[in-house]
Amino acid sequence: DNADTLFEALEFDNKMSKNMEQLIIYGHIQNDQDTADPKYQTLYGKVVKLYESFREASAYMAPEILKGNYDLITKYLKTNPKLQPYARMLKELFKFQKYTLSKAEEQIISQISSSLATPDDVFSVLTDADLKFGKMRDEAGKMITLDEKSYRNLSHSPNRQVRKKAFHKLYQTYGQFKNTYAALLSNQVKNNNKMARVRGYDSALHASLYAADIPVAVYTNLIAVVRKNIAPLSDYWHLKQKALNVDKLHLYDTYAPLGTGSNQKYSQTEAKDLIMEALKVLGPTYTHDLEQAFTNRWIDFCPNENKRNGAYCTAAYNVHPYVLVSFDNTLENVSTLIHELGHAMHYYYAIKNNTYQDYDYAIFVAEVASQVNQILLSKYLIKQTTDKELKKYLIDDLIGDFKATIYRQTMFAEFEKQIHEYEAAGGILTNEVMNKIYYQLNKDYFGDNIVVDKLIQYEWMRIPHFYNSFYVYQYATAYAAAIKIAMDILENRKEAVNKYLQFLTLGCTIDPIASLKVAGVDMLDATTYNEAFAYFQGLVKELAELYDEEGDK
Repeated sequence: DNADTLFEALEFDNKMSKNMEQLIIYGHIQNDQDTADPKYQTLYGKVVKLYESFREASAYMAPEILKGNYDLITKYLKTNPKLQPYARMLKELFKFQKYTLSKAEEQIISQISSSLATPDDVFSVLTDADLKFGKMRDEAGKMITLDEKSYRNLSHSPNRQVRKKAFHKLYQTYGQFKNTYAALLSNQVKNNNKMARVRGYDSALHASLYAADIPVAVYTNLIAVVRKNIAPLSDYWHLKQKALNVDKLHLYDTYAPLGTGSNQKYSQTEAKDLIMEALKVLGPTYTHDLEQAFTNRWIDFCPNENKRNGAYCTAAYNVHPYVLVSFDNTLENVSTLIHELGHAMHYYYAIKNNTYQDYDYAIFVAEVASQVNQILLSKYLIKQTTDKELKKYLIDDLIGDFKATIYRQTMFAEFEKQIHEYEAAGGILTNEVMNKIYYQLNKDYFGDNIVVDKLIQYEWMRIPHFYNSFYVYQYATAYAAAIKIAMDILENRKEAVNKYLQFLTLGCTIDPIASLKVAGVDMLDATTYNEAFAYFQGLVKELAELYDEEGDK
C-alpha cells in the first residue's frame, strides 16, 4: 500500500533469510563432519523443515508485490530512500512478473516443491546406498569394493586390465537398473517441462536460463562451438594412444595418466605455502586476505570417519566462508584445496562489498574463481619442475581438466537439451531412447581416434547433475572464462589482475554476462572460446614435444 510498509516487509524478510542461512549452513556442515551422528542428523532435519515452512510462509510476497507495477516501485524508491538497498532486487523481481502465478497458485507450487525433488532423492538413495558393484582386484592385487569413489582411482590406474574391468563392471551394473534410472530421469524431465509450460516459458531450458539472466544463445553457441572444435581432441587421442603403446585407444583408457605423478606429501603448512606461492600473481592484497582462511580456521582438513565425501565451500553472510575437504597430503588434494579456496575468496569479496541481498553471485560465474586458482597452480608447478615425467603428468592433467570440463560437460548439456526437447515434442523417454541419444553423442564428441565402447550408453544413469537441470553447461562456460582470465594474468595483460579482483567483488549487483565483461571476458564473443581451444592445442603441442624429445634420444 505504501513505501514504508514495503520497506518493513523487505527488512523483515531479509532478517529472517539471514537467520535461516546461518541455521541451514550450521546444520549441514555439522552433519557433513560426521554423517553418522544422530544429533546433527536430527538438527539438520529440523532446520530443513523449518526452511520449507519459511519458504511456504513467505511465498505470497513476490505475487503480492507484482500485483502492482514497476512505476509504483520507482515512485516508492524516490519517496523512501531506505528502500534503495533493495532497488536491484525489486527490479529483478519484476523481470518475473509475466511468469509469476497468483498468490494461491504460488503457495501450492511452494507446498509441492519438495515432492518435485523425488526423482533426485530416489536417485541419490539408489546410487549411493542400494547399488552394489561387487569386488575386484586393483593394480596391487588387493581385493577392493567397487563403488563410485573407488572407480575414479581404478579408471586412472596405469594397469589397462584394471581400467577395463572396472569400466565393464561399473556400467554392466548400471545397465541392470536401466528401467529404474529411465523412470527417474524421464520424470525429472517431465516435471521441468510441465513447470515451464505452467509458468509460460518457451521451454524448460528458457525457464532455467531466464532466471539467471543468461541468453539461450549462450547455451546453444557453446554446443555449436565445441562441436566445431573436436579435431584438437582427436589429435590428443592419437598422441595418447602412442604414449600408452596400445593398438586402439578405448574409452576406459582415457583417464590413464601420462608421465609420473608427484609422490611428494604435503603437510597442511606446506600445502598453504605452495598455494600462496602459486597465487602470488594475484597480488599482495589477495594473498593477505587469503591468509585468513588458514589463520581463522575456515578449513576443515581432517579425513574423519563418516565425513562426507568430496570437498566444497559454502558461506554465511554474517560469518565467513567455510571449506570442507578430506586432506590426504597429496598434490591432488592441494589442487582440490586451492579450487575450494577460489570459491572462498569469491564469497569473501562478494560479502565484504555488498549487502546481504546482493552478495550471492550467480551460479553461472560460480566456478570461475575456483578454476582460475587451479590453472594458476598447475601452470606454476609446470614452470617450476625440471622433472620431465612430472611435467608430462601435469600437462596431461591440465588436458584432462579441459577434456572433462569443456568437451564432456558440453556433451552432457547437449544430452539434456535433446531429451527435454524429445519429451516436450510428445516423445516417451524410455531407456532405449536415452541410451541411443547418449551413445551417439559419445561418438560425435569422442569418436575419432578412439573406440567408443557400447557400455558407455549407460553413463547418463550415473550423472547426478541431470537432476539439477541445465546446470552442467556452466562448468564449460566457466572454464573457458577461467582460461581467459588466468592466461591474461600470467601474460601480464593490461589491468588483468585488477579487473579480475574487481569481478570478485560484484556479487549479483549486475548480471553474470556483464560481470564477466568486467574481468575482460565476453561470453557472447567467439574469441573467448577460440582462445580456450588455442590454449588446449598449446598444451597438446607441449606434451607432444616432450615425447618427441625422448624419441630423438
